[in-house]
Amino acid sequence: MLFPYIAGFTSLVSAGVDYEHIDKVMEKFGWTMGPACLLDGVGIDTAFHASSVMAEGYPDRMSREDPTIISKMFEQKWFGKKNEKGFYIHSKDKKGKPKKEVNPKTGNYIRDLNASSGDDISDEDIVDRMMLPMLMESSRCLEDNIVETPMEVDMGLIYGLGFPPFRGGIFRWADSAGLDELIKRSEKLKSFGKIYEPTEQIRKMAKDGQLFHPIR
Repeated sequence: MLFPYIAGFTSLVSAGVDYEHIDKVMEKFGWTMGPACLLDGVGIDTAFHASSVMAEGYPDRMSREDPTIISKMFEQKWFGKKNEKGFYIHSKDKKGKPKKEVNPKTGNYIRDLNASSGDDISDEDIVDRMMLPMLMESSRCLEDNIVETPMEVDMGLIYGLGFPPFRGGIFRWADSAGLDELIKRSEKLKSFGKIYEPTEQIRKMAKDGQLFHPIR
């Protein structure tokens, strides 16, 4: 469920959206840290290898032939905080609290992607391009009986990935946003790949007026 979210991030960077701005938008959404900062912490090498495994297992939606910011950085042995080469320069302030500054050299890899300006992509677009792939993959986990209930998915995301607790998880967010509305947004993004394709489960629930968490 995390890797479609990261795929949304790499697609935005390739489209010319500033990664620091993406981080700020997603932190405003409620994540403790944005995707670029998360990748620095997890390790860009770890993310590269894991995404390769995911692409092999689910080629229809997780494989990508074009270079990404992650593959570009990995090729040059940029692994994030573990070797102090990442999206940010990490340090501590006078009180010993962690702080980060944009690494200016990261721009070299972004230019290699032939990124455009990204000025026509709004903050709302950023949220959709990050969150909708996570929603669709979460729905597939239910369809494929990997997880039994929406509540288990939501709790796993909150405790396992740091999903914004006040939003209640991906499915409570989907219920509050409205499945019909999210399907419309997904349809506008279908050119970016199958990760944005609404699942049969979500289409049926929207048609029947159902919620992942029915109001009792």
